[in-house]
Amino acid sequence: MNIITIDAGTTNTRTLLWRDGAVIAQASQEIGVRNTAIDGHNGALKQALRDSIAAVQSQAAISSAEVRLVLASGMITSPMGVREIPHLPAPAGLAQLAQGMQAVDLPDVLAQPLWLVPGVRNQHGAIGLHNAEAMDMMRGEETEVIGLLDRLQLQDAATLIMPGSHTKLVSVDEQGRILGCATTIAGELLQAITQHTLIRQSVDGDFAESLVPKMLLAGAAAAQKTGLARACFSVRTLGQFGAVERNERANFLMGAVLSGDLLALRNSSAIQMRPETTLVITGKAMLRQALALLIEEHGFFYGKRIVVDDAQQANLAGHGALLIAAARGLISQQEAA
Repeated sequence: MNIITIDAGTTNTRTLLWRDGAVIAQASQEIGVRNTAIDGHNGALKQALRDSIAAVQSQAAISSAEVRLVLASGMITSPMGVREIPHLPAPAGLAQLAQGMQAVDLPDVLAQPLWLVPGVRNQHGAIGLHNAEAMDMMRGEETEVIGLLDRLQLQDAATLIMPGSHTKLVSVDEQGRILGCATTIAGELLQAITQHTLIRQSVDGDFAESLVPKMLLAGAAAAQKTGLARACFSVRTLGQFGAVERNERANFLMGAVLSGDLLALRNSSAIQMRPETTLVITGKAMLRQALALLIEEHGFFYGKRIVVDDAQQANLAGHGALLIAAARGLISQQEAA
């Protein structure tokens, strides 16, 4: 059986074609809902969907008629996507996400219905200054969470740290339900400082290429003591007046920015982290290593820590979408494995 999964985010659309639980074709386009915001319509996103679906079908040498099911998650369900699907209120797990799926007809994109997985929001009423920090939401990460919990066979309550353009801190209970999340813009902030400020000259407009623990921890300590803005400028002084290599300066900057994620992890009322909670760290290898080191040195967390490897986090959105589809009864459990 051929199944297509689509992970459509803010800036990228990733499409996978699965057969018997394995990926046999994939395509990626640097187009997402950001293009809808810029253009004022979702034409570019729809074209990306058409092109990526055609690409994976061509790679697998199959026709549209041979595709049984098409699933999608992420920002594609937002007002800037193809159809807005309201967030589910937390707590929400596999059963709730399956029940919340909606099929939409997009005849100008594909001949069959597109099944959309809803996002999840923290359950709060009216939002004001008194409770804004406790409110948060996700579109796409919920599907990755379902896939990751399955691969880890995690039975404990846990907090997942999912760095990327945005860092998502996600609380789950023993039943695998999402209890809430907290978001930072650490990845975007690191990119902006690295490439679009005076600090660009000090790091050659590029990120750290290898981890230097001493410099990473020093950057985090500087941001904690004198603030992120001051710590960032120290990257420039280290370059001009110190015998510090470019990669070391980039590590210092990375540590300064990521230290904010640790503050959110410890203090955010959106997830209410407890020191004994199991921590699961995902993301690109560099960010996984950096966050694991910062957390180890931070001293507040003494529960179990799991650093996910590349194999465990490969194609998580697609794997999670298959599991959710199986829970809805669209495919069998064996087809989702």
